[in-house]
Amino acid sequence: MFDIKRLIAAVCAVAGVIATQHASAAADAVVSPLIEKPFHNLPGKEGLMLLVEYPPGAVDPVHRHDAHGFIYVLEGSIVMGVKGGKEQTLTPGQTFYEGPEDIHTVGRNASATKPAKFLVFLVKDTKKPVLIPVK
Repeated sequence: MFDIKRLIAAVCAVAGVIATQHASAAADAVVSPLIEKPFHNLPGKEGLMLLVEYPPGAVDPVHRHDAHGFIYVLEGSIVMGVKGGKEQTLTPGQTFYEGPEDIHTVGRNASATKPAKFLVFLVKDTKKPVLIPVK
């Protein structure tokens, strides 16, 4: 038999989960692809440039790129680090590199009140994912 009270409770529970996900997503990084270009002289390789905007307090999950990654900070301050290396706090004009085997353990906005913005240039295998989560 149809139970309207259970249906309303289920809908409210789902709505609460969705609202929570959207609230936490507000602090997620915004990644905008700028250009993707195959390297004809390096078959199977491509270059990808991304603009990453960290809202205040944004934190990346642990991941890897399976690519050579070059980072250039445009605005604000970010903290970067790979497994086995030291965390580095970077400000505008500073750079960071991570290799294809590196596990990106630290990626976050250094500020809880100001946004940060940086460019990422990746040299990667064509058709490989940009980001690979690591548990």
